[in-house]
Amino acid sequence: MSDYKLSTKCLHSGYTPKNGEPRVLPIYQSTTYKYDSSVEMGKLFDLEAEGYFYTRLQNPTNDAVAAKIADLEGGVGAVLTSSGQAANFFAVFNICSAGDHVVSSTAIYGGTFNLFNVTLRKLGIDFTFVSPDCTEAELNAAFKENTKAVFGETLSNPSLNVLDIEKFAKAAHAHGVPLIVDNTFPTPVNCRPFAFGADIVTHSTTKYMDGHATSVGGVIVDSGNFDWTQNDKYEGLTTPDDSYHGVTYTERFGKGAYITKCVVQLMRDLGSIPSPQNAFLLNLGLETLPLRVKKHCENALAVARYLSESDKVTWVSYPGLETDSQYEIAKKYMPDGTSGVISFGVKGGREAATKFMDSLALAGICTHVADCRTCVLHPASTTHRQLSDEQLEEAGVKSDLVRLSVGIEDVEDIIADLEQALTAAAR
Repeated sequence: MSDYKLSTKCLHSGYTPKNGEPRVLPIYQSTTYKYDSSVEMGKLFDLEAEGYFYTRLQNPTNDAVAAKIADLEGGVGAVLTSSGQAANFFAVFNICSAGDHVVSSTAIYGGTFNLFNVTLRKLGIDFTFVSPDCTEAELNAAFKENTKAVFGETLSNPSLNVLDIEKFAKAAHAHGVPLIVDNTFPTPVNCRPFAFGADIVTHSTTKYMDGHATSVGGVIVDSGNFDWTQNDKYEGLTTPDDSYHGVTYTERFGKGAYITKCVVQLMRDLGSIPSPQNAFLLNLGLETLPLRVKKHCENALAVARYLSESDKVTWVSYPGLETDSQYEIAKKYMPDGTSGVISFGVKGGREAATKFMDSLALAGICTHVADCRTCVLHPASTTHRQLSDEQLEEAGVKSDLVRLSVGIEDVEDIIADLEQALTAAAR
Protein backbone atom coordinates (compact mmCIF):
# COMPACT_ATOMS: atom_id res chain seq x y z
CA MET A 1 0.00 0.00 0.00
CA SER A 2 3.06 2.30 0.24
CA ASP A 3 2.47 3.74 -3.26
CA TYR A 4 -1.12 4.74 -2.61
CA LYS A 5 -2.29 8.14 -1.39
CA LEU A 6 -3.47 8.49 2.19
CA SER A 7 -7.18 8.59 1.36
CA THR A 8 -6.82 5.26 -0.48
CA LYS A 9 -4.89 3.76 2.43
CA CYS A 10 -7.68 4.77 4.81
CA LEU A 11 -9.96 2.44 2.88
CA HIS A 12 -7.69 -0.42 1.89
CA SER A 13 -4.63 -0.72 4.16
CA GLY A 14 -4.43 -3.48 6.74
CA TYR A 15 -6.91 -5.88 5.18
CA THR A 16 -6.94 -7.29 1.64
CA PRO A 17 -9.73 -9.84 1.08
CA LYS A 18 -8.91 -12.84 -1.06
CA ASN A 19 -11.23 -14.50 -3.54
CA GLY A 20 -14.61 -15.16 -1.93
CA GLU A 21 -13.68 -13.51 1.40
CA PRO A 22 -15.67 -10.70 3.08
CA ARG A 23 -15.23 -7.30 1.45
CA VAL A 24 -15.45 -5.61 4.86
CA LEU A 25 -12.99 -6.42 7.64
CA PRO A 26 -14.62 -9.18 9.79
CA ILE A 27 -15.01 -8.98 13.55
CA TYR A 28 -13.05 -11.85 15.07
CA GLN A 29 -15.02 -11.92 18.30
CA SER A 30 -13.07 -14.77 19.85
CA THR A 31 -10.87 -14.92 22.91
CA THR A 32 -8.86 -17.91 21.75
CA TYR A 33 -7.75 -19.90 18.69
CA LYS A 34 -7.58 -23.63 18.04
CA TYR A 35 -4.47 -25.58 16.97
CA ASP A 36 -3.99 -29.19 15.95
CA SER A 37 -0.90 -29.76 18.08
CA SER A 38 0.67 -28.42 21.25
CA VAL A 39 3.97 -28.12 19.37
CA GLU A 40 2.47 -25.51 17.05
CA MET A 41 1.07 -23.54 19.96
CA GLY A 42 4.34 -23.83 21.87
CA LYS A 43 6.18 -22.08 19.03
CA LEU A 44 3.81 -19.14 19.36
CA PHE A 45 4.55 -18.80 23.07
CA ASP A 46 8.29 -18.87 22.32
CA LEU A 47 7.91 -16.18 19.61
CA GLU A 48 9.28 -18.65 17.06
CA ALA A 49 6.19 -18.51 14.84
CA GLU A 50 3.51 -15.99 13.93
CA GLY A 51 -0.13 -16.59 14.72
CA TYR A 52 -2.90 -16.10 17.23
CA PHE A 53 -3.54 -17.88 20.49
CA TYR A 54 -5.16 -15.35 22.83
CA THR A 55 -6.80 -12.02 22.05
CA ARG A 56 -5.13 -10.24 24.96
CA LEU A 57 -1.95 -10.31 22.88
CA GLN A 58 -3.22 -10.32 19.31
CA ASN A 59 -6.47 -10.49 17.38
CA PRO A 60 -6.94 -10.46 13.56
CA THR A 61 -9.42 -7.57 13.61
CA ASN A 62 -7.28 -5.47 15.95
CA ASP A 63 -4.11 -6.24 14.03
CA ALA A 64 -5.63 -5.28 10.68
CA VAL A 65 -6.66 -1.88 12.03
CA ALA A 66 -3.28 -1.37 13.71
CA ALA A 67 -1.57 -2.20 10.41
CA LYS A 68 -3.73 0.38 8.65
CA ILE A 69 -2.76 3.11 11.11
CA ALA A 70 0.92 2.12 10.87
CA ASP A 71 0.67 2.54 7.11
CA LEU A 72 -1.03 5.93 7.49
CA GLU A 73 1.78 7.17 9.74
CA GLY A 74 4.54 5.50 7.72
CA GLY A 75 5.65 3.20 10.54
CA VAL A 76 6.87 -0.39 10.64
CA GLY A 77 4.20 -1.57 13.07
CA ALA A 78 1.52 -0.55 15.55
CA VAL A 79 -0.55 -1.87 18.41
CA LEU A 80 -4.06 -0.83 19.45
CA THR A 81 -4.73 -0.08 23.10
CA SER A 82 -7.91 0.31 25.12
CA SER A 83 -7.55 4.11 25.35
CA GLY A 84 -5.29 7.01 24.46
CA GLN A 85 -4.15 7.10 28.08
CA ALA A 86 -3.08 3.45 27.81
CA ALA A 87 -1.21 4.25 24.59
CA ASN A 88 0.84 7.02 26.22
CA PHE A 89 1.46 4.90 29.32
CA PHE A 90 2.65 1.91 27.28
CA ALA A 91 4.73 4.09 24.93
CA VAL A 92 6.76 5.39 27.87
CA PHE A 93 6.69 2.32 30.12
CA ASN A 94 7.94 0.10 27.28
CA ILE A 95 11.37 1.70 27.63
CA CYS A 96 11.30 3.25 31.12
CA SER A 97 11.33 1.79 34.61
CA ALA A 98 12.03 2.88 38.19
CA GLY A 99 15.02 5.21 38.29
CA ASP A 100 14.59 6.53 34.76
CA HIS A 101 13.76 10.05 33.59
CA VAL A 102 11.69 11.61 30.80
CA VAL A 103 11.65 15.14 29.37
CA SER A 104 8.14 16.29 28.46
CA SER A 105 6.55 19.38 27.02
CA THR A 106 4.28 21.18 29.49
CA ALA A 107 1.67 21.72 26.77
CA ILE A 108 -0.03 18.34 26.94
CA TYR A 109 -3.48 17.01 27.80
CA GLY A 110 -4.29 17.29 31.51
CA GLY A 111 -4.86 13.55 31.84
CA THR A 112 -1.45 12.85 30.33
CA PHE A 113 0.16 15.38 32.64
CA ASN A 114 -1.38 13.62 35.65
CA LEU A 115 -0.29 10.23 34.29
CA PHE A 116 3.29 11.48 34.12
CA ASN A 117 3.44 13.79 37.11
CA VAL A 118 1.55 11.57 39.56
CA THR A 119 1.11 7.93 38.56
CA LEU A 120 4.40 7.28 36.77
CA ARG A 121 6.28 9.10 39.52
CA LYS A 122 4.78 6.53 41.92
CA LEU A 123 6.41 3.87 39.74
CA GLY A 124 9.76 5.62 40.13
CA ILE A 125 9.91 7.37 36.75
CA ASP A 126 10.93 11.02 37.03
CA PHE A 127 9.81 13.83 34.70
CA THR A 128 11.09 17.27 33.81
CA PHE A 129 8.57 19.52 32.07
CA VAL A 130 9.69 22.20 29.62
CA SER A 131 7.80 24.83 27.68
CA PRO A 132 7.22 23.92 24.01
CA ASP A 133 8.60 27.40 23.26
CA CYS A 134 11.83 26.84 25.19
CA THR A 135 15.17 27.57 23.57
CA GLU A 136 17.44 24.76 22.43
CA ALA A 137 19.72 25.52 25.37
CA GLU A 138 16.83 25.30 27.85
CA LEU A 139 15.66 22.04 26.27
CA ASN A 140 19.10 20.44 26.39
CA ALA A 141 19.52 21.53 30.02
CA ALA A 142 16.51 19.39 30.97
CA PHE A 143 18.27 16.12 30.10
CA LYS A 144 19.93 13.90 32.69
CA GLU A 145 22.17 10.86 32.55
CA ASN A 146 19.13 8.65 33.13
CA THR A 147 16.85 10.33 30.56
CA LYS A 148 15.21 7.66 28.39
CA ALA A 149 12.70 9.59 26.22
CA VAL A 150 11.25 12.94 25.21
CA PHE A 151 7.48 13.45 24.93
CA GLY A 152 5.25 16.09 23.35
CA GLU A 153 1.96 16.66 21.55
CA THR A 154 2.12 17.75 17.92
CA LEU A 155 -0.86 20.01 18.61
CA SER A 156 -1.56 20.34 22.31
CA ASN A 157 -4.92 19.76 23.95
CA PRO A 158 -6.43 22.28 24.70
CA SER A 159 -3.87 25.11 24.39
CA LEU A 160 -3.21 24.36 20.69
CA ASN A 161 0.56 24.83 20.86
CA VAL A 162 2.26 23.45 17.75
CA LEU A 163 5.30 21.41 18.78
CA ASP A 164 8.54 22.22 16.99
CA ILE A 165 9.09 18.55 16.21
CA GLU A 166 12.49 19.02 14.58
CA LYS A 167 13.83 20.98 17.58
CA PHE A 168 12.66 18.35 20.06
CA ALA A 169 13.84 15.47 17.85
CA LYS A 170 17.27 17.05 17.44
CA ALA A 171 17.69 17.39 21.19
CA ALA A 172 16.40 13.88 21.88
CA HIS A 173 18.72 12.29 19.33
CA ALA A 174 21.72 14.33 20.52
CA HIS A 175 21.20 12.68 23.91
CA GLY A 176 20.63 9.22 22.40
CA VAL A 177 16.92 8.93 23.23
CA PRO A 178 13.72 8.74 21.13
CA LEU A 179 11.07 11.39 20.65
CA ILE A 180 7.52 10.21 21.38
CA VAL A 181 4.72 12.45 20.11
CA ASP A 182 0.96 12.31 20.52
CA ASN A 183 -0.52 13.13 17.09
CA THR A 184 -4.20 12.90 18.10
CA PHE A 185 -5.45 16.33 17.00
CA PRO A 186 -3.84 16.68 13.56
CA THR A 187 -4.03 12.94 12.70
CA PRO A 188 -1.79 11.61 9.91
CA VAL A 189 -4.00 13.53 7.47
CA ASN A 190 -2.52 16.85 8.62
CA CYS A 191 0.79 15.96 10.29
CA ARG A 192 3.45 13.33 9.58
CA PRO A 193 5.73 13.35 12.65
CA PHE A 194 8.12 10.66 11.39
CA ALA A 195 9.07 12.91 8.47
CA PHE A 196 10.36 15.49 10.97
CA GLY A 197 12.33 13.13 13.20
CA ALA A 198 9.83 11.71 15.70
CA ASP A 199 10.41 8.04 16.55
CA ILE A 200 7.18 6.87 18.19
CA VAL A 201 3.67 8.23 17.56
CA THR A 202 0.61 7.76 19.77
CA HIS A 203 -3.04 8.62 19.26
CA SER A 204 -6.23 8.65 21.21
CA THR A 205 -8.21 6.95 18.46
CA THR A 206 -11.31 7.96 20.44
CA LYS A 207 -11.02 11.35 18.75
CA TYR A 208 -10.86 12.06 15.01
CA MET A 209 -9.89 8.53 13.98
CA ASP A 210 -13.15 7.14 15.35
CA GLY A 211 -14.88 10.45 14.77
CA HIS A 212 -18.34 9.47 15.98
CA ALA A 213 -17.93 9.18 19.77
CA THR A 214 -18.62 5.45 19.72
CA SER A 215 -15.38 3.78 20.84
CA VAL A 216 -12.64 4.60 23.33
CA GLY A 217 -9.23 3.50 22.08
CA GLY A 218 -5.59 4.30 21.44
CA VAL A 219 -2.68 3.27 19.27
CA ILE A 220 1.12 3.27 19.36
CA VAL A 221 3.03 3.42 16.07
CA ASP A 222 6.73 2.57 15.77
CA SER A 223 8.72 4.32 13.02
CA GLY A 224 11.41 1.64 13.13
CA ASN A 225 14.00 4.41 12.74
CA PHE A 226 15.47 4.63 16.22
CA ASP A 227 18.64 2.62 16.88
CA TRP A 228 18.07 1.05 20.28
CA THR A 229 21.58 -0.46 20.25
CA GLN A 230 23.46 2.85 20.01
CA ASN A 231 23.94 2.99 23.78
CA ASP A 232 23.30 0.91 26.89
CA LYS A 233 20.10 2.71 27.93
CA TYR A 234 17.63 0.15 26.57
CA GLU A 235 18.54 -3.17 28.13
CA GLY A 236 14.93 -4.34 27.89
CA LEU A 237 15.29 -4.33 24.11
CA THR A 238 18.96 -5.21 23.66
CA THR A 239 19.51 -7.93 26.27
CA PRO A 240 17.78 -11.31 26.71
CA ASP A 241 14.23 -11.35 28.08
CA ASP A 242 14.09 -14.22 30.54
CA SER A 243 10.29 -14.31 30.35
CA TYR A 244 10.63 -15.44 26.71
CA HIS A 245 13.48 -17.93 27.09
CA GLY A 246 16.13 -15.28 26.50
CA VAL A 247 14.91 -13.68 23.31
CA THR A 248 16.64 -10.37 22.50
CA TYR A 249 14.14 -8.14 20.71
CA THR A 250 16.59 -6.09 18.66
CA GLU A 251 18.27 -9.27 17.39
CA ARG A 252 15.09 -11.24 16.65
CA PHE A 253 12.82 -8.45 15.39
CA GLY A 254 15.15 -5.73 14.10
CA LYS A 255 13.26 -2.52 13.29
CA GLY A 256 10.15 -3.97 14.91
CA ALA A 257 11.83 -4.57 18.29
CA TYR A 258 10.07 -1.77 20.19
CA ILE A 259 6.54 -2.51 19.04
CA THR A 260 7.01 -6.28 19.39
CA LYS A 261 8.12 -5.90 23.00
CA CYS A 262 5.12 -3.64 23.63
CA VAL A 263 2.77 -6.38 22.41
CA VAL A 264 4.33 -9.55 23.76
CA GLN A 265 5.45 -8.17 27.11
CA LEU A 266 3.24 -5.24 28.14
CA MET A 267 0.02 -6.53 26.61
CA ARG A 268 0.74 -9.96 28.01
CA ASP A 269 1.16 -8.56 31.53
CA LEU A 270 -1.15 -5.52 31.59
CA GLY A 271 -3.76 -6.40 28.97
CA SER A 272 -5.05 -2.95 27.96
CA ILE A 273 -6.60 -4.15 24.72
CA PRO A 274 -9.61 -2.86 22.79
CA SER A 275 -12.41 -5.25 21.96
CA PRO A 276 -12.53 -6.47 18.33
CA GLN A 277 -15.95 -4.77 18.08
CA ASN A 278 -14.38 -1.42 18.97
CA ALA A 279 -11.55 -2.00 16.50
CA PHE A 280 -14.16 -2.68 13.82
CA LEU A 281 -15.94 0.61 14.61
CA LEU A 282 -12.60 2.42 14.58
CA ASN A 283 -11.92 1.03 11.13
CA LEU A 284 -15.22 2.43 9.87
CA GLY A 285 -14.18 5.84 11.17
CA LEU A 286 -10.77 5.61 9.50
CA GLU A 287 -12.39 5.01 6.12
CA THR A 288 -13.80 8.56 6.08
CA LEU A 289 -11.02 10.25 8.07
CA PRO A 290 -9.64 12.48 5.27
CA LEU A 291 -13.11 13.69 4.30
CA ARG A 292 -14.07 14.52 7.85
CA VAL A 293 -10.78 16.17 8.83
CA LYS A 294 -10.97 18.45 5.79
CA LYS A 295 -14.52 19.52 6.71
CA HIS A 296 -13.60 19.99 10.39
CA CYS A 297 -10.74 22.29 9.39
CA GLU A 298 -12.82 24.29 6.90
CA ASN A 299 -15.56 24.84 9.47
CA ALA A 300 -13.10 25.64 12.27
CA LEU A 301 -11.31 28.28 10.21
CA ALA A 302 -14.63 30.00 9.41
CA VAL A 303 -15.65 29.88 13.07
CA ALA A 304 -12.24 31.16 14.23
CA ARG A 305 -12.55 34.12 11.87
CA TYR A 306 -16.02 34.86 13.21
CA LEU A 307 -14.86 34.67 16.85
CA SER A 308 -11.82 36.86 16.18
CA GLU A 309 -14.13 39.62 14.93
CA SER A 310 -16.63 39.35 17.81
CA ASP A 311 -16.64 42.06 20.50
CA LYS A 312 -17.93 39.44 22.95
CA VAL A 313 -14.68 37.43 22.72
CA THR A 314 -11.40 38.53 24.32
CA TRP A 315 -8.99 36.24 22.51
CA VAL A 316 -8.93 33.36 20.00
CA SER A 317 -6.34 30.63 19.51
CA TYR A 318 -6.45 28.66 16.28
CA PRO A 319 -3.16 27.90 14.47
CA GLY A 320 -4.90 27.91 11.10
CA LEU A 321 -5.89 31.56 11.57
CA GLU A 322 -3.58 33.92 9.67
CA THR A 323 -3.23 36.25 12.67
CA ASP A 324 -2.45 33.47 15.16
CA SER A 325 1.00 33.40 16.77
CA GLN A 326 1.29 29.70 15.85
CA TYR A 327 0.39 30.23 12.19
CA GLU A 328 3.90 30.05 10.68
CA ILE A 329 5.02 26.96 12.60
CA ALA A 330 1.66 25.32 11.84
CA LYS A 331 2.26 25.90 8.13
CA LYS A 332 5.57 24.07 8.45
CA TYR A 333 4.27 20.98 10.21
CA MET A 334 0.59 21.02 9.21
CA PRO A 335 0.40 22.73 5.81
CA ASP A 336 -3.05 21.36 4.97
CA GLY A 337 -4.72 22.32 8.24
CA THR A 338 -4.46 21.70 11.97
CA SER A 339 -7.70 20.37 13.46
CA GLY A 340 -11.26 21.37 14.23
CA VAL A 341 -10.44 22.53 17.76
CA ILE A 342 -10.45 26.21 18.74
CA SER A 343 -9.63 27.79 22.11
CA PHE A 344 -11.02 31.19 23.03
CA GLY A 345 -11.99 33.42 25.93
CA VAL A 346 -15.48 34.79 26.50
CA LYS A 347 -15.60 38.44 27.56
CA GLY A 348 -16.49 38.45 31.25
CA GLY A 349 -14.24 35.56 32.29
CA ARG A 350 -15.14 32.23 33.85
CA GLU A 351 -18.69 33.20 34.83
CA ALA A 352 -19.51 34.46 31.33
CA ALA A 353 -17.92 31.38 29.80
CA THR A 354 -20.20 29.16 31.87
CA LYS A 355 -23.27 31.17 30.89
CA PHE A 356 -22.21 31.01 27.24
CA MET A 357 -21.93 27.22 27.28
CA ASP A 358 -25.23 26.80 29.12
CA SER A 359 -26.92 28.90 26.42
CA LEU A 360 -25.80 26.78 23.47
CA ALA A 361 -28.50 24.85 21.62
CA LEU A 362 -26.72 23.01 18.81
CA ALA A 363 -23.34 22.44 20.45
CA GLY A 364 -23.16 20.12 23.43
CA ILE A 365 -21.16 20.41 26.65
CA CYS A 366 -19.02 17.28 26.54
CA THR A 367 -15.71 16.05 27.89
CA HIS A 368 -15.20 14.65 24.43
CA VAL A 369 -13.46 16.42 21.57
CA ALA A 370 -12.95 15.78 17.84
CA ASP A 371 -16.44 14.41 17.34
CA CYS A 372 -18.38 14.95 14.11
CA ARG A 373 -20.81 16.96 16.28
CA THR A 374 -19.82 20.36 17.71
CA CYS A 375 -19.06 20.33 21.43
CA VAL A 376 -17.57 22.66 24.04
CA LEU A 377 -15.79 22.36 27.38
CA HIS A 378 -14.26 24.56 30.07
CA PRO A 379 -11.00 22.64 30.75
CA ALA A 380 -9.93 24.52 33.91
CA SER A 381 -13.00 23.25 35.76
CA THR A 382 -13.19 19.80 34.11
CA THR A 383 -10.38 17.92 32.31
CA HIS A 384 -7.63 20.03 33.93
CA ARG A 385 -9.27 20.67 37.31
CA GLN A 386 -6.62 18.58 39.13
CA LEU A 387 -3.92 21.06 38.06
CA SER A 388 -2.87 23.98 40.23
CA ASP A 389 -3.11 27.54 38.89
CA GLU A 390 0.64 27.43 38.25
CA GLN A 391 0.37 24.13 36.38
CA LEU A 392 -2.58 25.46 34.37
CA GLU A 393 -0.46 28.44 33.37
CA GLU A 394 2.45 26.18 32.38
CA ALA A 395 0.10 24.03 30.28
CA GLY A 396 -1.26 27.12 28.54
CA VAL A 397 -4.75 26.65 29.97
CA LYS A 398 -6.25 29.99 30.98
CA SER A 399 -9.06 30.10 33.53
CA ASP A 400 -11.40 31.60 30.92
CA LEU A 401 -10.41 29.20 28.15
CA VAL A 402 -13.29 27.55 26.31
CA ARG A 403 -12.37 24.58 24.12
CA LEU A 404 -14.62 24.46 21.09
CA SER A 405 -14.53 21.31 18.98
CA VAL A 406 -16.09 22.35 15.67
CA GLY A 407 -18.10 19.59 14.04
CA ILE A 408 -19.10 18.93 10.47
CA GLU A 409 -22.57 20.49 10.66
CA ASP A 410 -23.36 23.38 8.31
CA VAL A 411 -21.02 26.15 9.45
CA GLU A 412 -23.77 28.78 9.27
CA ASP A 413 -25.76 26.82 11.86
CA ILE A 414 -22.70 26.53 14.11
CA ILE A 415 -21.97 30.26 13.95
CA ALA A 416 -25.61 31.16 14.57
CA ASP A 417 -25.61 29.01 17.70
CA LEU A 418 -22.41 30.65 18.96
CA GLU A 419 -23.80 34.12 18.26
CA GLN A 420 -26.98 33.62 20.25
CA ALA A 421 -25.07 32.03 23.16
CA LEU A 422 -22.50 34.85 23.26
CA THR A 423 -25.32 37.38 23.23
CA ALA A 424 -26.97 35.59 26.16
CA ALA A 425 -23.68 35.52 28.08
CA ALA A 426 -23.23 39.27 27.62
CA ARG A 427 -26.58 40.13 29.21
